[in-house]
Amino acid sequence: MRKVIVEVSARHVHLSQKDLFTLFGRAYKLKKLKALSQPGQFAARETLLAVGPKHRLNIRVVGPVRTKTQVELAISDARILGVQRVFRLSGDQRGSGGDLTLRGPKGRVKLNSGVIIPLRHLHISPEQARAWGLKSGQKVRAIVRSGARPLIFENIIVRSGPFQTRIHLDTDEGNAAGLLTETKIDLDI
Repeated sequence: MRKVIVEVSARHVHLSQKDLFTLFGRAYKLKKLKALSQPGQFAARETLLAVGPKHRLNIRVVGPVRTKTQVELAISDARILGVQRVFRLSGDQRGSGGDLTLRGPKGRVKLNSGVIIPLRHLHISPEQARAWGLKSGQKVRAIVRSGARPLIFENIIVRSGPFQTRIHLDTDEGNAAGLLTETKIDLDI
């Protein structure tokens, strides 16, 4: 067993440059609220209103900009908004859902795809992955042993790259285990 920090990731949106300008104005630049654990990633000060068929929710923008806009939700968020539940790794938008409008101070963007529920995953550097005998795409499990709600998370997908070693779960998963962000849990490899 290896101890790994788990981070509970709340709903958020990654914006393309084009959509950033549509929502916030021409030549707009995101303002960093705080750095996130993965290199170069940050929670932006900016938020948007995500409007679905049933309801609306405020959603934090995460920077930097990406090539495609992507909204990452928990199952409970998708249910509240009334959008399709499509499970994908972040960045994989094939066959992803949509039917969501993002509203910003300067405009709106209607998404027909790019709305996902991110699969639980382990970020790990190539060096650490080799040392632990792991490969990208491999599935592992993690065990929450402490607290009032012990739980086993299966099918955590290994993502090897220029990362800090962290397990990412969504808010529904974190709440199910009673986790606080940056708690260490056991990685079963």
